[in-house]
Amino acid sequence: MSWNDKNNVFFIGIGGIGMSALARHMVSLGKSVYGYDKTVSTLTSELEDLGVEIVFDWSCDVIPKSCLIAEDTLVIYTPAIPQEHPQLTYFLSQGFTVCKRSEILGFLSSDSYCIAIGGTHGKTTTTTLLAHLLKSNNSSFTAFLGGVSENYQTNYINSGDEYMLVEADEYDRSFLTLRADMACVTSMDADHLDIYHTESDLKASFVEFAEKIQNPKTLFHHIDLPLNGQTYGVASPANYRSEITTIADGSYVFDLIHPKGRLNQLKAVLPGRHNLANTTAACAMAIQLGCSESAIREGLQTFLGIQRRFSYRLKSTDFTLIDDYAHHPSEITAIHQAVAEMYPNRGTAVVFQPHLFSRTRDFAKQFSAALSLFDHVFLLPIYPAREKPIPGVTSEWLLSLIDNDQKAVISKSDIASVLSRSKATVGLLLGAGDIGLEVDNIVSQLNFQNELG
Repeated sequence: MSWNDKNNVFFIGIGGIGMSALARHMVSLGKSVYGYDKTVSTLTSELEDLGVEIVFDWSCDVIPKSCLIAEDTLVIYTPAIPQEHPQLTYFLSQGFTVCKRSEILGFLSSDSYCIAIGGTHGKTTTTTLLAHLLKSNNSSFTAFLGGVSENYQTNYINSGDEYMLVEADEYDRSFLTLRADMACVTSMDADHLDIYHTESDLKASFVEFAEKIQNPKTLFHHIDLPLNGQTYGVASPANYRSEITTIADGSYVFDLIHPKGRLNQLKAVLPGRHNLANTTAACAMAIQLGCSESAIREGLQTFLGIQRRFSYRLKSTDFTLIDDYAHHPSEITAIHQAVAEMYPNRGTAVVFQPHLFSRTRDFAKQFSAALSLFDHVFLLPIYPAREKPIPGVTSEWLLSLIDNDQKAVISKSDIASVLSRSKATVGLLLGAGDIGLEVDNIVSQLNFQNELG
C-alpha cells in the first residue's frame, strides 16, 4: 500500500495513548495531521500545541476541508472506535485509504530493526525502560510507548531511526501486523475475552506473535511461558535472571546474571517483583542490543517510571498515595504484593474503577479475590469505554463478591473523604478508566484536610 505520498493524515480517536504517539510521528515526518476525539485531554492539548487540528464532534460536517481529498489523505483509526462511527463510515464509503493504527505500525516496522514488546501485563513498563536504557546508551531509535514516560513527559521518543521500539498491543490481534526483528512477551494471562472468547485463543495469538521471530536469540519471554526463546525471571533458572541482594529505600538492589557474565549491585527503582521481572527483561534486551554496562547502570538509576504505573502522588510517614493503571486481577494482586513488601504492617485502602462490563463479568471471581487482599475496598461505577451495559454486571454486584467487611461503592466526589475516614496509611487509586483524571483533585483535598489537622 502506498501511503507515504499522502500529505494529510486524519486520526479517528487521536487522543488514545497509542494513536497520539503515532500522530506525533506523522508530525515529525512533515505530514499535516488532523484528528477526532471524544473529549479534550492532556494528550489532545499537547498535539494541538504541535499544530495538529482536532475536532471533538463526530459529525462529518466538521472534517477539515484538506482531509476531504481522498487522493491526498490517509485515515487511521483505532479499533476501539465503533464501526458505525459517522466519520469512519464516510471515509470508507468514499474510497479513502483507511487503515488501523496497527497496520501503519506494521509498515513502519519494515523500514528499521523493529523491537516489539507484548504481554497482557508489563509491556508498557518494559518498553519505556528499554527506551530509557537505549537513550542512556546514545542509541539511534524511535519509540512508540503505551504510557507517558516520566523522564521525557511523552509517549513518543524520536532519537534516530536505527531501531524502532514499539509496544505490541494484543487487543484486536493488532500485534500480528508488526514485522519485528526482536520481541519480548512478558505475560499471557487471559484478557480481552470480548475479542478472543477463550484464554486458549489469546495464548495461541501470543504464540503466533512469538513465532514470527525467526531467531530464538532475539525472542525474550518470561520463564513461565511456553515459548521458544531467551528466558528471563527473578530468582529462577532463566537465561537472564535477577537475584535480590537487599531492599533499600523502596528499591531493589540486585545482581543480574546473563549468558555472558553478570552485573552486580544494580538498582531497580520500581517496587514489586513484577516490576523487577520487567526490569530484567529490559536489561536482557539492552545487553543483546549492545548497550554498555555503564549505560545500563545509569539508565536504571535515573529511570523515573511511567505516569500511572505505581506513581507516588503523596509520600510521607503519615500517608502514602499511589496511582496505578492496574485494571486486571493479576495486576491488582501484583500491586498488593509490592505494597505489602515495601510497606509491611501498614493499613491499605484501595479505590478501584472497574474497566469494561465484559472484563468485570469475565473475571469477577478473580477481581474479588485480588481486591479482598486490601484492608478497605471502595469501588467506583464501571467505566464502560467502548461497551454498552450488561444486565446485572455492576460495581454493586462485584462488591457483593468481595470478602471484606470494610467495603462500599462510592462516587468520584467521595474518594478523598473515604480515604481519610478509613485511617489507612497507604491509599491506592487503581483503574484504566478516567479515575486518573481525579488524582490531582484528590491530592489537593487530602493536603487541605491534613492542613486542617
